[in-house]
Amino acid sequence: MEFLETEFLGNPLMEWLIALAWALGGVISGRLVYRWFSRRMKALAAKSETKLDDIIVDQVEEPLSLSVVLLGLWFGYDHLHFGVETDAFMDHVFAIAVALNVTWMAARLVDSVLGNLFMGAAEKSSSQMMSQVAPILRKTLRSTVWILGFIMALNNAGYDVAALLAGVGIGGLAMGLAAKDFVANIFGGITVFVDQPFLVGDRVQVAGVDGTVTEIGIRSTRIKTLAGRIVTIPNHKFTDSLVENVTAEPARKIRLDLGLTYDTKPDQIQQAIGILTEIIEKHIGTEDDTLIWFSGFGDFSLNVSAIYYVRKEADVCLTPGMVNLEILNRFNEASLDFAFPTQTLIHEGTQNVTS
Repeated sequence: MEFLETEFLGNPLMEWLIALAWALGGVISGRLVYRWFSRRMKALAAKSETKLDDIIVDQVEEPLSLSVVLLGLWFGYDHLHFGVETDAFMDHVFAIAVALNVTWMAARLVDSVLGNLFMGAAEKSSSQMMSQVAPILRKTLRSTVWILGFIMALNNAGYDVAALLAGVGIGGLAMGLAAKDFVANIFGGITVFVDQPFLVGDRVQVAGVDGTVTEIGIRSTRIKTLAGRIVTIPNHKFTDSLVENVTAEPARKIRLDLGLTYDTKPDQIQQAIGILTEIIEKHIGTEDDTLIWFSGFGDFSLNVSAIYYVRKEADVCLTPGMVNLEILNRFNEASLDFAFPTQTLIHEGTQNVTS
């Protein structure tokens, strides 16, 4: 047994053998834990209706196996001593390793569980924005977990995290000022996704641009104007500007003003109102809410006005056009004459009427 008392690197061979046994035991135990999860736990999770437990089992098996290995190495090294400074350094190494392993497990869970929820929501959503935001949120959450885990690891190792964060904060402030427009566009895109003031295919009016939304991105939105041009608008414009969704209007309001000649009789004015009422209310593309009245005496005409609404599903151009054409036909049949600008010039004893 004197051989086992022989020292090697300041530690007896017996302690080296015990440390080696702990290390091998940790590796073997970690492998057994991995197999147990791969076979037994996955089989149990597969029997349930939900997929959540399958995802959890699949993501924790490797970090848990690594935890068992680290535990074996920790107990093994506890039997060895290489001086105060070296032992303190190894304590920090193990603390960092444990913190990073926990972070790895948390990041895998967040990435899989929340990531699957986001991706599932993106597949069910008809919005193109959702499919673009989901991967970004997934990566952001995963990166956040790793950053917090790294800070926790440094804190466990005894480093001054507060001073480190202060330095990072100054650099982050400078980068934030440089990238404030980019960040504003990102948050603007998220706002568009959450509030959904418009969807792809909607006609909108914003910042002096009137057109149809063709693409909604995380940084910008593309609109095809009425002239056929593509305009790219940064998403932060939608948070600090008024956005008018033309497509979302329940009905299109139409104001119609007609001028009849001054020789039109009162009963003809009433007849004109009746014709307008019949045409507008019976048209398939208009709603029942109409207002028609004798609106006043113009400079050269007796005015009859109408306000009606084109249904959302009807064509906002063809419907008023068909109504106007029917009005023209019916007024001509009823001998109701439209007025046009005229003026009377009086000369010495004569009177001329010109148009």
